[in-house]
Amino acid sequence: MTAARIEHLVTSGTFSLDGGTWDVDNNVWIVGDDSEAVVIDAAHDADAIAEALGDRTLRAIVCTHAHNDHIDAAPALAARTGAPILLHPDDLPLWKQTHPDRLPDGELTDGQQLSMAGVELTVLHTPGHAPGAVCLYAPELGAVFTGDTLFQGGPGATGRSFSHFPTIVESIRTRLLALPPETTVRTGHGDSTTVGAEAPHLQEWIDRGH
Repeated sequence: MTAARIEHLVTSGTFSLDGGTWDVDNNVWIVGDDSEAVVIDAAHDADAIAEALGDRTLRAIVCTHAHNDHIDAAPALAARTGAPILLHPDDLPLWKQTHPDRLPDGELTDGQQLSMAGVELTVLHTPGHAPGAVCLYAPELGAVFTGDTLFQGGPGATGRSFSHFPTIVESIRTRLLALPPETTVRTGHGDSTTVGAEAPHLQEWIDRGH
């Protein structure tokens, strides 16, 4: 029985892209045990995330994608903890819009496994919301962390730069809906759902996108 657990923090700030800015609340996920953890999406508030981590060793700051609301606190958190920032390289153009002078420390690749606290997080490249969007599947915890790829009620937004609706639907169909239906979907914003709850709506999304 693993001692690893999932902790959830909500931070608030703004999302900016294509000349617009919106107020947003973001989900920050901490996965680990009492001694070590990873942070999935260091959004808005490095102080709050560091406080939630306490004295645990932060092994990595994993970015599900590089929209500014998911990465704005990553460099500050990395500076405080020494943890590397990991991002899929296809999202570097987006990353550089927010942090032109600070590159990520490492790359995420499809199928890569991140191990800590007795659990494996498998990287699933799921482009569509952003070119380098990834989800992180933790079978031991019965969870997949989807960033802005899949929400309760449907796919993430694809109406702005670097996004593409048919691509996100294909990513969800082939990568996420293939997971066990009872898998909890831990999203980048809003409430969690399950793979099984979202699967029946796939055809509706496809029809809506045409």
